[in-house]
Amino acid sequence: MDTVFATASGRGKAGVTVVRISGPRAWAVVESLAGALPAPRVASLRKLRDRKGDYLDEALVLTFAEGASFTGEQSAELHIHGSMATLAALSRELSEFEGLRLAEPGEFTRRALENGRLDLTQVEALGDLIEAETESQRRQALRVLDGELGRKTEAWRRDLIRAAALIEATIDFADEDVPTDVTPEVLELLTRVQAELEREIAGSFAAERVRDGFEVAIIGPPNAGKSTLLNAFAGRDAAITSDIAGTTRDIVEVRMDLGGLAVTMLDTAGLRSTEDRVEALGIERAIDRARKADLRVFLDVEGEGVDLSPEAGDLVVRAKADLNPPASTDVIGVSGKSGEGVGQLLRMIEERLSTRATSAASAVKERHRVAMTRTVSSLTEATRIVEGESDFAELGAEHIRIALRTLDALIGRVDVENVLDEIFSSFCLGK
Repeated sequence: MDTVFATASGRGKAGVTVVRISGPRAWAVVESLAGALPAPRVASLRKLRDRKGDYLDEALVLTFAEGASFTGEQSAELHIHGSMATLAALSRELSEFEGLRLAEPGEFTRRALENGRLDLTQVEALGDLIEAETESQRRQALRVLDGELGRKTEAWRRDLIRAAALIEATIDFADEDVPTDVTPEVLELLTRVQAELEREIAGSFAAERVRDGFEVAIIGPPNAGKSTLLNAFAGRDAAITSDIAGTTRDIVEVRMDLGGLAVTMLDTAGLRSTEDRVEALGIERAIDRARKADLRVFLDVEGEGVDLSPEAGDLVVRAKADLNPPASTDVIGVSGKSGEGVGQLLRMIEERLSTRATSAASAVKERHRVAMTRTVSSLTEATRIVEGESDFAELGAEHIRIALRTLDALIGRVDVENVLDEIFSSFCLGK
């Protein structure tokens, strides 16, 4: 296997730049540059010189033994001064070593996967952690990176292996007197795993929203103050506002951090009947996007309705409360222009979305959900066969084996080559 190198810190001028080297020749390369190697995991200051003896830089050198590094390979890090010229000089020198090449994007992490240092769900979580913009995204990515989903999967696998072994024992010793009926234990194992998988599937939708961000659509008739409210949320003029009905014809989006959650606010076209084809298209898109949103905020204007009804959990508030205050204290009034009720409305939105986020599971991607759903289908069929006390015990065991292979694919043990390129394509060079 080649030894590879790349910067493991951000690009551009910096106080310190970290260059990572990983592979069978990592220590030999560093020894050639820095002289005597420090003990593994002990930082040591060294002068780096090229093979002509010319001084390259003074660097902090760290080495990691095989099996005790991020990649699982023999590796090293050079913490050099972060000028572009210093990095360029070191990179030129490293490129001259035989068997040493620049790492491809995500190659260090891919080697960690291949060497069993990370499972596939942890690899995905590492990518999510790098991309995290909010506190909730950071915490969720760290939880999965710590191996939470992998540990759950291993527990499910142990139970299913036990269930399959019990069934196969009855097959292998069918002609002998087997004193114990294995059916109750097998059913208990299958039922428990299936119930836990179904809970994880249900929570995966919330986890996916935490990862990708929630969407909140602002709904109302024309001139209800939707764009002004969006601008108040954003703290800037994100949407054009005017007194002319139908000003907003396309959906305007504002991304924001709301209580540690990534939230996209959607300013939609005013909902009304119109003969204007362009405005009608905007209204059609607004209704479609609003229905798909995680939460809708309806701006109520007395005497005017919209062709969309609030769902459970949606918010209905009185629009332009500075001009038309609500008659009842039970109704919240908001005004993007004066700021009245804006803070209260944001807190209510945050409360509703935070409540949904608390149900987030360890599974955060569609790939995870699909694998677990397929596992549940196999277990459902296996349970049906076992409960029926049929003569097709081999078939029940085979459905359990299919469930096991699906779980293995979930954590990257088998049948994942078709998804690896897509996953690692989002990684930066040096990771």
